[in-house]
Amino acid sequence: MTHRASPSARRRRLGAELRKMREHAGMTVAYAAQQLGAEGARVSNMESGRLGVSEERVRMLAAIYSCGDQAYVDALAAMATERGRGWWEEYRERMAVDALDLAELEFHAVSLRAVQIMHVPGFLQTEEYANAVFSTAEPALTPTQLRISVSYRLKRREVLDRDDPPQCTFLIHESALRMEFGGSKVARGQLERLLEASERDNVTVRAIPFSAGGFPHAGASVAYVCGVVPQLDTVQLDAPTGVTFLDGETHLANYRRILDRTEGLALTPEDTRDFIHAIAQRL
Repeated sequence: MTHRASPSARRRRLGAELRKMREHAGMTVAYAAQQLGAEGARVSNMESGRLGVSEERVRMLAAIYSCGDQAYVDALAAMATERGRGWWEEYRERMAVDALDLAELEFHAVSLRAVQIMHVPGFLQTEEYANAVFSTAEPALTPTQLRISVSYRLKRREVLDRDDPPQCTFLIHESALRMEFGGSKVARGQLERLLEASERDNVTVRAIPFSAGGFPHAGASVAYVCGVVPQLDTVQLDAPTGVTFLDGETHLANYRRILDRTEGLALTPEDTRDFIHAIAQRL
């Protein structure tokens, strides 16, 4: 078993799921440790992500907790067998920890639904547009910080090009489509990039026009990232103060409803392409 000074988001999530499983079984840490033949601190460290967990140990704990959801147990066991460093580790010490956690979450996603209010989704941004967006940061980024931030954003979008890319649905408000980050030329290039991306088999782009009126959670961008099983889904909220991750059952249910209602207000993919093309022509 391996101790980690700073456990990854994936390791923390595995530990949190083991804790949920134990609590659902109505067992204390002490009782679970006794059944496992270990000290209570060992169980606590596994649940916090400070101590690595083997596939065998995951299945043993699932049996102790009488968890009958085999797909869920298999997914957790697969998480325990993951080895190696993700590409995002190259940016550790240079990017905020929540940015690394987001990249790790996206890398393992099966599908993703997102609502963007003022920016084009990061996965679909051009280099020029990303540079313009990061240039508005306050406090201002140094030239080195700006270069690293743009490089990191462009690297994140490579998940769409892998052999098994996540199925992505992007709901983009008209505000984001009309914001001219970097000027009209950059904005036009970004809209053209959106149109190209919308033709991909694994990408659906739908616009929310001003005429749609209000919609749930209109004040913030939201991403709903689907794991291998529903219990491993995660909601990511983006705000100027940082990124927030939610994975409680109630939160997941609430945001599924929010996204369903919002998607119901959006234009169809075909009408969205006509809508984006019309905006681009005016630039």
